Amino acid sequence: MNTETVLKDALADEADALGALDNPWPGFERRERKHRRNRRLRVAGVAAVLAAAIGVQAGVLPLPAFVPGIAVAGFDPVLGDDPVRGSLAGDKAFLDGMRREIKDIEDPGETWRVADRKKIKFVFASDFGDQRLVLALVPLRFGFLEDRALVWYSGDAGAAPEAMMEGSREDGGTVVSTYSNRSSDRRGVLAVVAPTDTHISMREGVRYTPEGRLEWGPERADADGGLMIGSMSATPIPPTTRIVVTRGADVLYEGGAGGGWSGNTGTNPQEVPSSLITQALAGREFDHETMRRWVESAIQDARLTTEGTTVRVRWVGTVNGQPSAMFTLQPRGGGVLAYAFHGAADSYRQDLRLLLPAQGAAERPIAWRMRAEGKDDRTDQVVVTAPDAATRVTLTVGGGAPVNVTPGATTTVPPYAEAHVTAYGENGVELGTTPVPPFETDSGGPPGDTPRTRVVG
Repeated sequence: MNTETVLKDALADEADALGALDNPWPGFERRERKHRRNRRLRVAGVAAVLAAAIGVQAGVLPLPAFVPGIAVAGFDPVLGDDPVRGSLAGDKAFLDGMRREIKDIEDPGETWRVADRKKIKFVFASDFGDQRLVLALVPLRFGFLEDRALVWYSGDAGAAPEAMMEGSREDGGTVVSTYSNRSSDRRGVLAVVAPTDTHISMREGVRYTPEGRLEWGPERADADGGLMIGSMSATPIPPTTRIVVTRGADVLYEGGAGGGWSGNTGTNPQEVPSSLITQALAGREFDHETMRRWVESAIQDARLTTEGTTVRVRWVGTVNGQPSAMFTLQPRGGGVLAYAFHGAADSYRQDLRLLLPAQGAAERPIAWRMRAEGKDDRTDQVVVTAPDAATRVTLTVGGGAPVNVTPGATTTVPPYAEAHVTAYGENGVELGTTPVPPFETDSGGPPGDTPRTRVVG
């Protein structure tokens, strides 16, 4: 058994022991790739200092051909190992032309030059619909430093090599590469390239059910062989795509699709009118522009449109000396999404996003954990809010006894401890109980996509 497998299994066992439901391996692999790259950059820095004396690292003088470069890539390339895929795989004239046309990559303060055009590897090349796409693994050099990058190039169908434009790029060790080009008024394209022994599953669009669950759909596609390319429908808001790439029982990639989306110059379906904020505040005193910005940010995060979404402000107050608010969004016929923010209209922080079942949502107390101001560090500070009908609120940490807390106030809970809040009404009737959600570790997907952002298991 190799070291990677042992470490991967150990991480999974540790996650199970801690009660974590998310697979830790993909995140570890991404971080380790970055760490290895940074470590090698530090080593390369020694050579860079020496090279600066003769002007090599600064690019003033060319690097002598007999001097080896120092590799800074964290993992060996994977996608360059397979033959070229796509309808243009056999078009030698076009690929040779691309090899000549691929340009050096300009980064702030440095130029990574194509090291050896003969070593450029094409991973994917195809015409699809009205577009031409190419994915290339490009060897790069900056002074003594060597690296490789996966770079997408796009153009109109049938475009000559010189008409292809550079698009997104990724580390050369990336195992799965995605490309998306979408708009609000015409169909677009989505491409996923992975090793040939993998399975790709794609779903697009989200729905928050009344029971408090996230459902993916309705568009769906599956493909074997590590390649998926398809025509995608126009979408009035940035698309929400979930791609999962597996090799047997192992998940190699789970996330969205990189690329662009363009809206038309007309109305923005996620824009929030001031009248909606006035209605949502229901007489509460709060800066309307700040609340409008926060609600608009939440609607975008939830992948909703303003039309058909009910907004209710549940609480306004002060957190860390700054204005704060907690409000809910409910798409027509769907579950309830709770959001909390603090800050100002042009500088704010999202503190909570939580998917709740529609039934009883208005009677639930809701609490959220705070990170250090201006940092990502976890603290033991928890803000507790309660419905207007509550006469008493308790906080229970782990298996301890319930403790009375003041709604709107900040209390303490150890960062990794389980806890829940309970609200009581007149005559001690229990109104509702809600767990204090754990800190999010990855906020890239929609709320409810992980157990950390939903109440229902």
